[in-house]
Amino acid sequence: MKQKILLHACCAVCAAGVLDQLKNDDLAVTLFWYNPNIFPKVEHDRRLNELLNFCDSQNVKILVGDYDWSEEHAYWLSLVDGLENEPERGKRCEVCYRMRLEAVATVAAQINDHHKNEYSFFGTTLSVSTHKDAELINKIGKKIDASYSHTKGNSLKYFIADFKKFEGAKKAAKISKELNLYRQNYCGCEFSNIKDKK
Repeated sequence: MKQKILLHACCAVCAAGVLDQLKNDDLAVTLFWYNPNIFPKVEHDRRLNELLNFCDSQNVKILVGDYDWSEEHAYWLSLVDGLENEPERGKRCEVCYRMRLEAVATVAAQINDHHKNEYSFFGTTLSVSTHKDAELINKIGKKIDASYSHTKGNSLKYFIADFKKFEGAKKAAKISKELNLYRQNYCGCEFSNIKDKK
């Protein structure tokens, strides 16, 4: 039986590229959507709908976080207060990585509480982007693994990856073009959006 991973997904493009990389691994992948950092709400919803359509077309299982965007976005803004002018891959991004990795780990652990060891791993597609710091993402994931998962008596482990390696980002872009997926032109938050428009 394949081991299962709950994999946080930031968009359809990244998900398509990562799933292509994992297709030969002995893993059953379920995607997880939790991205209240994405601004404005119409962009958040567009990326979510594109991911849902992609999953439907590719027969990929997905769980969508049950949250109110305005409340969770306000929470995210409180987390990054004072970090608005940080560059891409800076301290604001670190906070954002942690928030989403904690969410996917929490959901996977909660499911494991009800269905013993349903998920062996949690992880994220974020590292497929050339704009994301895979080393930092993995460092945060391993900390969550150590401090949260095992203290709860859970066998859940963080899935260490740098999906941009071996031209992973280029392959993701190629697949997204072939599938005609919506390709956004900024990371997601209003601060990355402002910087890209300068």
